[in-house]
This record gives sequence, C-alpha cells and structure tokens, in this order.
Amino acid sequence: MNLKKSRNVGASSPLNGIDKQDAESKRKKKVAEITQALSVTPVDVSALRRMAISEGGLLSDEIRCKVWPWLLNVHLDNMPEQLGDVDRENNKDYNQVLLDVQRSLRRFPPGMPNEQREGLQEELTDIILRVLLKNPQLHYYQGYHDIVVTFLLVLGERLATALVEKLSTHHLRDFMDPTMDNTKHILNYLMPIIDRVNPEVHDFMEQAEVGTIFALSWLITWFGHVLSDFRHVVRLYDFFLACHPLMPIYFAAVIVLYREEEVLDCECDMASVHHLLSQIPQDLPYETLISRAGDLFVQFPPSELAREAIQQRSQETASSTFKDFELASTQQRPDSVLRRRRREQIPPAVEAKKGALVAVPSSARRLVRLAVMGITVALGAAALAVVNSALEWAPKLDLHFFP
Repeated sequence: MNLKKSRNVGASSPLNGIDKQDAESKRKKKVAEITQALSVTPVDVSALRRMAISEGGLLSDEIRCKVWPWLLNVHLDNMPEQLGDVDRENNKDYNQVLLDVQRSLRRFPPGMPNEQREGLQEELTDIILRVLLKNPQLHYYQGYHDIVVTFLLVLGERLATALVEKLSTHHLRDFMDPTMDNTKHILNYLMPIIDRVNPEVHDFMEQAEVGTIFALSWLITWFGHVLSDFRHVVRLYDFFLACHPLMPIYFAAVIVLYREEEVLDCECDMASVHHLLSQIPQDLPYETLISRAGDLFVQFPPSELAREAIQQRSQETASSTFKDFELASTQQRPDSVLRRRRREQIPPAVEAKKGALVAVPSSARRLVRLAVMGITVALGAAALAVVNSALEWAPKLDLHFFP
C-alpha cells in the first residue's frame, strides 16, 4: 500500500474538485439517509455507522447529537432529567482535573467570550468528576479532558455526561487503569501495522530506536490534543465511535506511513525522528487517511498482529471485552461497511488497478469477513474477539443488548 505523502492531496474538503451544486446534492442525500435511519423502528444503527465512516462523516454537530448516542447505544429515554451536584472538595482527582481544565483554553473556539468559556470549563470539570465518582474502577489520566471537552462542545453537559461514561467504560477503558500497561500494549500494535505496509519505514524507525511514545497523546486523546481544527477532531470522532476501539492506532499508523519521505529523510536517531513524528501536521488529507485506516484494519486485523504486540493483555483490554457492543436484530445482518464504501467511491477500473491495496488470499477471506464484522459491530450477529488469544480469530455468538 502506497501511503506516501503527495503534494496533490490536501486537507481541504473531501469534496474538493466537485462543483458546489454536486457537493450540496451529496450532502442533502446523506442527510436524508441519516434521517431515514433514525426514523425507522428499530433505528437502523448499521446505516448510521456507515454514514459516520463514509466520506464527510456526520456533517454537523446537530446530526452528531442525534447519532452519537446510537453509536454508543446510549438510550436518551433512560437519562436523568437533571444532573446531580458534584462534591468537588472531597474528590481525590479534583486538583489534577482542575489543573488540566484550566490549561484547556486552546480546545475552545477562538473568540469565545471569557464568561462562556469559564462556564464550559466548570461543566467540563463536573462531567469528569461525575463519571469518576460513579465508576470508582476508572482512574483519571492527563489527556482524558481533551476527549471530554469534545463531547461537551458537541452535545452539551447532560448528554455528554452519559456518552462519556459509556465511552470511558468501553473504548477508553484501557487508558483508565491504575497503570499504563494496557495503554503500552495498544501502542505496541503500531509498529507491526507499519511493518506490514512499509518495512523500510519500520526498519528505519527500529534502527533509530524511536519507540512509540510519540503517538501516546494521539491515542489517549483521540487526536483531540494535537489537532487545532475542531472540524477535523469531530470528523475523527465520528469514525472512531463507529469502529472498533483499536481504530485510533490504525489511524496513527497511516499518519506515519503518509509521512514516509519525511521520516526517511530524517537523521536516523531517536531524538530527530521523535521530534519529527511528535509534531503532527495540521494539513493532513483526513478523508484519505480515514479510508486507508479502514482498509488496513480489514487487511491486517488485530488478531493477526497480536503475536507481535508485546506484553499481551488479551483478557484485560477493551478490545477483548468489546462484546458489549454486539447487537442482534432480525433486521440487521453482517455487512462490509468499509469494503462497500470503497466500491461505491472508486470506479471499477481504478478499483481493479488498486486491487493489491487490500487484496487477500482466498484462504484468508473468512478472516477478513470477520474483521469487517468486527468493525461494524452493530450490524449483525457476529463481533470481533480481538485478542481472545494471540493465535485465534473467531466471532462471538453470545449475543445480548446492553443491560
């Protein structure tokens, strides 16, 4: 797979080159499809995931307020009408949370009045403390507030509290352990992904002994801490919420691979390579990288990489307990969202030419199909058992809805 940086690919709108009329037509069509998926009974969660993954994501914060709860299976009718007061002074995490929230100025829209921003910071503090108090098994980490503030700005305090709690007990669960063991384990998937796609870059990074710590803030904040444009942050959140918990590490890998020329032109030492990679470009071609991250997940599912990911923690990671996101419905069937998206977007001739991009041997087709089921967990009766063992890849069949 060629992920080399191209001067012809920018970070502007994914609809670049399409006239405004066609762009507006595509937008209206997508809004109509989302509205239709929300209006049926039961709600068509598979279609909502497809919309969140596909080009442009969920388009607006107004739509995100309606769709994000379904992506996390948070039922609005079960939410309390009012949020309880928070006992700040007796909370062991309060001082650290307060310090981080006070440093979060750059996460708020530029030009926001100080009074409004200060009010949102108070709400941000309360959301974090409320979730931690209700879930004592969770441990606060620096960077957590970068994720929470994104949900607050999109959803408001009440809805953000419910979604952040669900996210914290699922996708973010590994980051909220007492130690960083599971976080380090997830980072250990980065180099095997890079090695599968570009051994030259992998070997260069290995020789430089740069490790993976440069990607730590990317992973634990879902890139919220390192991207300055809020539009790009919420676009990535659309993608991550619709996918498997390990998708952020695949996206981190495609960023490194996209910067192949810069990496190989760098001095081959730890300090130089770390400095280069830790300075994430702001002009990334996000839609292209999202598409490629999805392709890599299908081609190289986590189970295939588990042997190479050191410090295996198969029974403790959120990726192995993702069965909570297995949803069953007679109207939902396993569906290859990523592969269908690629077929819809790429002309047949181009698709044939790029066949090697995600081509897999026929003997591996079943594994790929299960991988796609894993990334589209809401679509049917099979889900991803990511690292149930380092050697196996199998669907889970013990279907249930969230309690």
